[in-house]
Amino acid sequence: MIAIGNFFFKYRNNLFIFLYLLLFVPSPMIFTAEQFGENYYLWPVILGLLITFSGEIIRGITIGLAYIIRGGRDKKVYAEKLVTEGIFRHCRNPLYVGNILMLLGVGVLSNSLFYVGIVMPLFLFIYQAIVLAEENFLRNKFGRQFDDYCERVNRWLISFSGISSTFNGMRFNYKRWLLKEYNTLLVWLIGISAILIFRYPELIEDSNTRIIVFTGIVIFLGAVYGYVRYLKKSGKMTDSIA
Repeated sequence: MIAIGNFFFKYRNNLFIFLYLLLFVPSPMIFTAEQFGENYYLWPVILGLLITFSGEIIRGITIGLAYIIRGGRDKKVYAEKLVTEGIFRHCRNPLYVGNILMLLGVGVLSNSLFYVGIVMPLFLFIYQAIVLAEENFLRNKFGRQFDDYCERVNRWLISFSGISSTFNGMRFNYKRWLLKEYNTLLVWLIGISAILIFRYPELIEDSNTRIIVFTGIVIFLGAVYGYVRYLKKSGKMTDSIA
């Protein structure tokens, strides 16, 4: 599993986009009109949005409170230090938990049995392998310090015990959230918009209107993305807290 994890770690940045594309593979529906009535689509829309937004909220809070620098070096697992503050006090892999919920949510939103039943289990297997590879590196580097951390904090489940003191003791850095997350946010929001507009014609009945609305959303999100990227590249926005 560690070897498998090291392999997928090299390509994990592209994994999110690839899994997003699988949302549009034809599939049997989870929720059907026969089972849930003519307004069946409200089930995947509401449930999917709740799940996927909860994932981004977890990612956003994690990054805003204490970002973990574990981006790898030369496409291999690497970490500068062992981060145990912020949401990492309550879960060892909150960013991955956020990713899982984001993708599960859009899978439910797309009403795809193929995605939820086949793609998500594969995704969970890949993430488990990556985490085991990361933990192997951290254990070799930090030794007993990492073992103690593992004894205190769950690998996947987020513990809410003492979370209020975590929030009270730290300041949320929204600039860091934007600067670290704007690429993910662009792909995620465009994907959600495409699913809502084109998967559910009940929401916008006229096909031309659907194209116009989607084009407008893409232009708006692209403009916001470009502005944030400009602020980052120009140095006019940094993640330092004054």
